[in-house]
Amino acid sequence: MNGPIPQAVTDEITALCRRLRLRYIREQSPDVLLTAKAQRWDPAETLRVLLQAEAEGRDRSTIEAHRKTARFPAGKTFDAWQAERSSVPAPTQTALQSLEWVDRHENLVICGPSGTGKSHLCEALGQSAVDHGRNVRWFNIEDLGALVRSHRIDDTITKAIKPVLKADLIVVDDIGLLPVSVDAAEGLYRLIDAAYENTSVAVSSNLHPSGFDQLMDETLASPLVDRLLHHAHVIVTQGESIRLEDALNGKGVEPLTK
Repeated sequence: MNGPIPQAVTDEITALCRRLRLRYIREQSPDVLLTAKAQRWDPAETLRVLLQAEAEGRDRSTIEAHRKTARFPAGKTFDAWQAERSSVPAPTQTALQSLEWVDRHENLVICGPSGTGKSHLCEALGQSAVDHGRNVRWFNIEDLGALVRSHRIDDTITKAIKPVLKADLIVVDDIGLLPVSVDAAEGLYRLIDAAYENTSVAVSSNLHPSGFDQLMDETLASPLVDRLLHHAHVIVTQGESIRLEDALNGKGVEPLTK
């Protein structure tokens, strides 16, 4: 008999799925059960397809939750990355995208002139890490300053940083673009110190870390750089601003029409 599945049965399946929180089986079971009946699937195959739908749905949901928690600023991924325009050698780009350095708790420092793709590369690596099941957190330098200020009164900054360290990769973007406040310098030091040899940190900066003493007191800069670079891949970008080049070639905006 290939007639429709009785409504009472589908209602009970829906109710049980809600009770067991099987959202994706609940959503797909009507179509899957009809297909299984029409094509005379073995019961084990029907169960496999439904469980696979639930597993894949949960994986997608987890990835989206991790992406939201990461707080990426612009949604830049490798889909929009133009590898041939980057001054980073192609083998290095490939090695970074493997994420093996993240699994080894190694750091990444990308420094160079503005507009040479530092932030895009950092975010694309972070997005890729999320897609591959890692937890990521994204900060700019002043986010860390705000974190220090909000916890200075009751001296709970160490406690506030602890949840951040659950991430597999922590990204701190645009160091040196603007003057670094005392609180931001302290926040960066505390983060690097707490993450040392336990969590990967990637930073982008207009300055090489050897020049961080231009941004903050040397008593903080010296131990910060020591910990940051001990297990770090340092990449120096070169060339003119890609953004400026695009703007001068009319690629920065859609052409105006009359």
